[in-house]
Amino acid sequence: MFLGEFQHSLDSKQRLAIPAEVREQWKPERHGEVFIAAPGQTGSLWLWPEKKFEEHADRIESGLVTAEEVAWSNRRLFSRAARVPFDSAGRIRIPDRLLAEYGLTGTVVILGVRDHLELVTPEQRAKELAA
Repeated sequence: MFLGEFQHSLDSKQRLAIPAEVREQWKPERHGEVFIAAPGQTGSLWLWPEKKFEEHADRIESGLVTAEEVAWSNRRLFSRAARVPFDSAGRIRIPDRLLAEYGLTGTVVILGVRDHLELVTPEQRAKELAA
């Protein structure tokens, strides 16, 4: 289970350090080998453990004949998702297109939200907490 709130900076190569507390919870047999970066329901970028993302994907309707709304939803989600592996220092490299889409530069707030992480700007987080 992922818990907590952390602030980390993107380095010069746009890599984000995953907090040690999160890495300590990571179990390859349970989570897989990589995170999947994908659009989240809160309008932020979500990081899903590979196996959890696959579980959710398996529950989504797909096929040759799919409701139009589901087909568009699948297209929006899966075409924008990306595999983001850990490097040897516990960092991930998020594709530039996703960083730009979610306005992530400099400092990033990492939120542990049970079975995934959410990435937001410090300004977004401050606005959330003030509401």
